Amino acid sequence: MIQSDGETLRVEGALTIETVPGLVDAIGDHLEQGARRIDFSGVTDVDSAAVALAIEWLRQAAVKNILIELTNLPVVLRNLANLYGVADLLQLVAE
Repeated sequence: MIQSDGETLRVEGALTIETVPGLVDAIGDHLEQGARRIDFSGVTDVDSAAVALAIEWLRQAAVKNILIELTNLPVVLRNLANLYGVADLLQLVAE
C-alpha cells in the first residue's frame, strides 16, 4: 500500500476506516530514511479516516522536526479537509 521511491512515498489503494489503522505508523522508518514527500496519486477511495491519517503523518514528521509535503491529494480528501476546517493543516496547494 506504500511504495518508497527515495524521497517520495506513494500511497496506493483505499484510505478508509478499514485500512487506515494499519497505516498510522507506516511512515516512521521512511521518515528516518529521508522520505519528504507523500504522493496520494494512487489512492482509489477515501473517507474521513484519510484526513485523520494525513494529519497524523504530518504530526509524526513534526515530532521528528521533519517537514513533509503531501501531493496529489484526491479531490474528495481535499473537500473533506475543507469541510472539517483542517485544509490549512494539510498545507493544501493548487495542483
